[in-house]
Amino acid sequence: MARIPLLSREDLAAEHQDILARDITLNRVLANSPGAARAFDNLGMFIRHRSRLDPRLRQLAILQVGWLARSPYEWSHHVRISRDFGLSDSDIAAIGPESEGEESGLEPLARLVLRGAREMWHGPGMSAATFDALRPHLDAELLTELTVVVAFYCGVVRLLATLEVDVEPEYQPLLQEFPLPP
Repeated sequence: MARIPLLSREDLAAEHQDILARDITLNRVLANSPGAARAFDNLGMFIRHRSRLDPRLRQLAILQVGWLARSPYEWSHHVRISRDFGLSDSDIAAIGPESEGEESGLEPLARLVLRGAREMWHGPGMSAATFDALRPHLDAELLTELTVVVAFYCGVVRLLATLEVDVEPEYQPLLQEFPLPP
């Protein structure tokens, strides 16, 4: 159960009710600070809808962070979002083996993106070797966007864990279909 109140539209002033246009648990927690909720949403929506980074690579990077964090909320939500952006079940299932350094069947660029996400997760940042290996595939704008994606989601999973944001019932089946490691 979340450490702070889960707000509903009725709890908010009229000018802030749009924060809950997507009535998910994360937004209901963030609504406790309308300014923070809006800033958070602005970057999240840029990443999801306006970034030039290939959606498949973006979602693989986000899934990698969710997997490493053992974040049920992040993982389940982005399994669904990844499917919406065309990732296959084998793409999603590849995150586990990749995390263990095992063969996953993913192509080299996807494996590089996942390696970079793992390096950023473990910190303090992506290694020069991985960043340089990505350069032939991603221009400066895309390298920046990939870095922003991973950094943002490293923060998201920490926010979810600290505020103890629960997974909604409709996302629970995704945790059974693609279980996180213990």
